[in-house]
Amino acid sequence: MRAHRLRRTPAGIGWIAGILAAALAGCASGPAPQASAPALAAVSAEGEAPPQPLACPGGLPAGVRCLGGQDRFGAHYLIALPARWSGVLVLHAHGGPALGAPKAERSAQDLKRWQVMLKMGHAWAGSSFRQGGVEVRAAAEDTERLRRIFVAHVDRPTRTVLHGQSWGAGVAAVGAEQFATAAGGRSPYDAVLLSSGVLAGGTRSYDFRLDLRLVYQQLCGNHPAPGEADYPLWMGLPPAATLTRAELAARVERCLGLKKPAAQRSALQQQKLSTLLAVIRIPERSLLGHLNWATWHFQDIVQHRTGGLNPFGNRGVHYRGSGDDEALNRAVPRYAADPQAVARLAADTDPGGRIPVPVLTVHAIDDPVAFVELSASFRATMARGGSAGRLVQTFTRDTEHSYLSDAAYATLMAALLQWIDSGRPPTAAGIDQACAAQEPAFGAGCRFDPAYQPQPLEARVPARLRP
Repeated sequence: MRAHRLRRTPAGIGWIAGILAAALAGCASGPAPQASAPALAAVSAEGEAPPQPLACPGGLPAGVRCLGGQDRFGAHYLIALPARWSGVLVLHAHGGPALGAPKAERSAQDLKRWQVMLKMGHAWAGSSFRQGGVEVRAAAEDTERLRRIFVAHVDRPTRTVLHGQSWGAGVAAVGAEQFATAAGGRSPYDAVLLSSGVLAGGTRSYDFRLDLRLVYQQLCGNHPAPGEADYPLWMGLPPAATLTRAELAARVERCLGLKKPAAQRSALQQQKLSTLLAVIRIPERSLLGHLNWATWHFQDIVQHRTGGLNPFGNRGVHYRGSGDDEALNRAVPRYAADPQAVARLAADTDPGGRIPVPVLTVHAIDDPVAFVELSASFRATMARGGSAGRLVQTFTRDTEHSYLSDAAYATLMAALLQWIDSGRPPTAAGIDQACAAQEPAFGAGCRFDPAYQPQPLEARVPARLRP
């Protein structure tokens, strides 16, 4: 007998129709790649203990019940069920990724951020993932395993929407393809929602962070600092390095005066900061975060994902935006990416665009963390994979990354569920028009720009020679 079995709501009447719609959507393209036998074994819910009742994080809508646990691979997970369940399960793949051991607090934080799904009456489930670091397919497995735990021990949803945020959008895009034929010959997901996505794969999404390390070092010369062991900057940090984030922040502050108002910086600090921002084309408020990524996450990728080989290169890049571009380009070191390292990173992180169900994306035009141009790269990927007809992209006049607005996400979810039921994709203009109707219930926040189209990624990040 299944623990915590829910009584099906009236919304469950469309369950059979949902299965047929998903199956028909999957037939609209060539066969999606099979998940490997080890991957299918890893996501099985057989032997998984039932989730146990937990105290919900504070601030959730009234009547929400929470369940949770830790799967057999060590991933913590949290499930939230609204008082009146629509029958829809939103399966969440979180951003980041964090480094270090997984923590249960991660899923609690994600649930609080995305409680709009509960306000809409949908169930929500999120995994911490079983390990930290940049490992996309393992995170996709953890997410799919959680779906199976939900089905085995909670209830069978009428619809399952896979939602990926930021780096987790890449997890969702890869997982939606990886498990497209893993559930009885059809996709385990009825649709995919990707928000603020890092969707060009690891082999292209992080190029600008290598550029940031190189130009920063040329301007500041303190990462590594004089007297420290030299190392190629593509490795982030040497394996035995003990540098802390606080120490790096102090170095950045000494060179750029990042925490000071512009009027309190020295002329040299302001000159260096202005040059760095102009060349790399990132906003000031996200500089330190990107530099952290280009340090510890690069270290994780190189030491744990590519076997110590270099997956990042800048051969052929011409840096522009400084007071003397020719001098800058002569001074910046040049690295050639190792083909084997690139292949390893691509195999884990790069989406293939063969997703057999509806995919709806949203991206802030002025996202300070994940460039909006990544959406152009994803559209090209979906076209190459034969899935362009199952992709609708939307853009908003926002300047944030982690969260846009309740009204925007409520509008997108409603449009996606209607797409599943009707088989007719929404339009960006229609989503923009529909958003106003959500604001009375979810608050102001409709800033869609239906006319916007992003430039290619190369318009933002310099092209380079690749293996």
